[in-house]
Amino acid sequence: MAYKSETNFARRRRRNRTKLAKINKAGLPRLSVHRTGKQIYAQIIDDVNGVTLASASTLEASVKETIKSGANIAAANEIGKLVAERAKKAGVKKVMFDRGGNLYHGRVKALADAAREAGLEV
Repeated sequence: MAYKSETNFARRRRRNRTKLAKINKAGLPRLSVHRTGKQIYAQIIDDVNGVTLASASTLEASVKETIKSGANIAAANEIGKLVAERAKKAGVKKVMFDRGGNLYHGRVKALADAAREAGLEV
């Protein structure tokens, strides 16, 4: 049911998370992506225990040194690789991809592809 004041973004986010919850019978952690006009953030969240297992963002000092801007595909690639490395250290090999209300395009797609290339099953 769509609420009267709900935006298209909020509708897409709710629809996406509901679908993920229905198909995630194995209790896999989810790779959640949040992007703003200037930054991109990724978290691997265990919803069963309510714990963040790994995270990465363009605000970290080590990432800021290697990228020009936090709002481009190159930055999303770096964050995807970094979050995949940290997930492997935490013992996570397979995740569900949660794009939130964002379309699977551009920076969001680049982050997912980079995480796959780094060895994470997305």
